[in-house]
Amino acid sequence: MCENAADPSAWLTIPELVEALDETPSRVRRLIDEHYLIGSRRNGAFAVPAVFIVDGRPLSSLRGTIMALQDASFSDDEIIDWLLAEEETLGRTPIAALLAGHKSAVRRVARTLA
Repeated sequence: MCENAADPSAWLTIPELVEALDETPSRVRRLIDEHYLIGSRRNGAFAVPAVFIVDGRPLSSLRGTIMALQDASFSDDEIIDWLLAEEETLGRTPIAALLAGHKSAVRRVARTLA
């Protein structure tokens, strides 16, 4: 995992993502454009929550979850907030459930939000 992943408040800017993912800036932007990662400008510079990076790669179950939430008309900020907030039906945060391998349960809840 990324060294900042244990801290849900840690965010990575594009240059930090380039280093964490060992990719070019254009490849990092493509990962964002193709919904493998999602970020926000809420704190100034565009950044992605560090917890979305696992073993130097975007969390594999994140893309489908992002797309399900976009289908439910969530904005990027709303998607990030939902992933990082406690979800009563899951008994934890959706990102924690994804990290534990429970993508079906997370997506089932996400689909009910439409």
